[in-house]
Amino acid sequence: MIPGEFTYHRPSTVAEAVAILASHGDEARPLAGGHSIIPMMKLRMAAPEHLIDLSGVADLKGIREEGGAIVIGAMTTQHELIASDLLASKLPIIRETSLLIADPQIRYLGTIGGNVANGDPGNDMPALMQCLNASYRVAGPNGERDIAARDFYEAAYFTALAPEELVTAVSIPVPPAGHGFAYEKLKRKVGDYATAAAAVVLTMSGGSVASCSVALTNVGDTPLYAADACGILTGSTLDADTVNRAVAAAEAITRPASDGRGPAEYRTKMAGVMLRRALARAAERANG
Repeated sequence: MIPGEFTYHRPSTVAEAVAILASHGDEARPLAGGHSIIPMMKLRMAAPEHLIDLSGVADLKGIREEGGAIVIGAMTTQHELIASDLLASKLPIIRETSLLIADPQIRYLGTIGGNVANGDPGNDMPALMQCLNASYRVAGPNGERDIAARDFYEAAYFTALAPEELVTAVSIPVPPAGHGFAYEKLKRKVGDYATAAAAVVLTMSGGSVASCSVALTNVGDTPLYAADACGILTGSTLDADTVNRAVAAAEAITRPASDGRGPAEYRTKMAGVMLRRALARAAERANG
């Protein structure tokens, strides 16, 4: 189908983009990579009267180290994440995850900001950002604020972002050198959303888990940070009994829908399987 009529805006600054959003309210939508909003417009499931193309805002692009964090501009593409030497050395799990998103054509245009901001529970970056304890820099008419990724997602497609606000950057604390990491994703075919996926970042000390972070993708209305599983794993040697208890705790917080990817019970169990695999690979990669 053909989208409905709309007015196209191409701002060159964040302030200009925010002003357009503020002046048109719910009638305006930002355009990042376009992989979510354009199909919805073609199906007439979304009909914004004003479309704000962010591709001309230079301040929304780039990857840099700032103190003890990596800051990624919201309009940085998945392809650019994959190609970044800085991310490869400091946050290699981002490259691993980006390579599992859709296909190369989509990754050339798809952005990290678009992936995290629209609240789609099937997107891969939101759970990863929760795992990494990232925060989102948000700009609006009243200035800027930071929102923790673990507090950002409220329900499917509902977030803490106000209608007149934009995500401008993602800030991620750099994990300790020698940390272990893994993103395990089960999908039906290349380019598909996850049936279930798990992100793990951990550190080891003397054969025990010194710190651990776990999050799950597409097994609930939002990405899921598995705090109880993290608590069970921390201090353990990742022995079989501890892993079993942690997997059970992670499975207990899932609420997947039954759909073409499988019944809810299957998707819950696959979240557990992905977590087991991610833990094993993260432990193999960890030094200490």
